[in-house]
Amino acid sequence: MPKFVELWIYLSATPLFGLTATLAVYVLAQAAYARLNQAAWANPVLWTVVLLACALLASGVSYPTYFAGAQFIHFLLGPAVVALAWPLWLRRDELRRRWGRLLIAALVGGAAASLSAVALGWALGLPQDVLLSLAPKSVTAPVAMGVAEKIGGIPALSAVFAVLTGLVGALSGKYLFQCLRIPVDASGWMARGFALGTAAHGIGAARALQVNADAGAYAGLALGLQVVLASLLMPLVVAWLR
Repeated sequence: MPKFVELWIYLSATPLFGLTATLAVYVLAQAAYARLNQAAWANPVLWTVVLLACALLASGVSYPTYFAGAQFIHFLLGPAVVALAWPLWLRRDELRRRWGRLLIAALVGGAAASLSAVALGWALGLPQDVLLSLAPKSVTAPVAMGVAEKIGGIPALSAVFAVLTGLVGALSGKYLFQCLRIPVDASGWMARGFALGTAAHGIGAARALQVNADAGAYAGLALGLQVVLASLLMPLVVAWLR
C-alpha cells in the first residue's frame, strides 16, 4: 500500500498524468456510449468531465497540475474544428443553393440563443458582468472567452457557460427534436444538425456527427457561422447599447 501511494504521488505530479487520465477515461466512456446504442444521456464528454472532476477532487490533484498534461488535447481542439470543414466541402453545391437561408437562420438562431440567456439572467437579477459572460454562451468556448473579454464579461465564466450549454444541447437535442416532430430524412437531418451547431456549438456538432453525416456537416457549418457572427457583431451591439 505505501508503494502504491508513492507511485500515485509520482504519477500525479508528472505532465503525462493529465493526458493519460483524460484519454483513458474518455475511451471507457466512449465504449459505454457505444454499448448503450449512443443514448443521449450517456454522452462520453459529459461522463468524462464528471469522472475526471471526481477523481481530481478525491485525489487532491490541483487543476493546473492536471492541465499541464491535458493541454495537448486542448491544443487539438483547433484542428478538430477545422476538420469539420471537410464534410462541408463535400456538400458545397448544396451550400451554394442555400447560403442565404442558412445565413438568416444563423443570425436568428444566434440572436435568440444570446438574448434569451441574457434576458433570463436579467430577470434573475444577475450582475452586468455575468450577463455579458452569458451572451456568447452558444459559441465554442475559446471564442466565447475572447468575445466575453472584449465586451466586458468574465472569460473563465463564459467558458463554463459555453461547456454547460454544449452539454445540455447534446443531451436534450434528440428529445426536443422528437417533440417538435422534425422528420428523420435528408431535410430533417439538415435542420437537426444546424440547430445543434447553432445552440450547442462544438459539443453539439460532435453529437450530430456521431448520429448522421449530414447532421454533422450542417452542425459544423452552424458552428463556424456562429463563431464569425458572434466575433464580429456582439462587440458592435454591446458598444452601441452602451
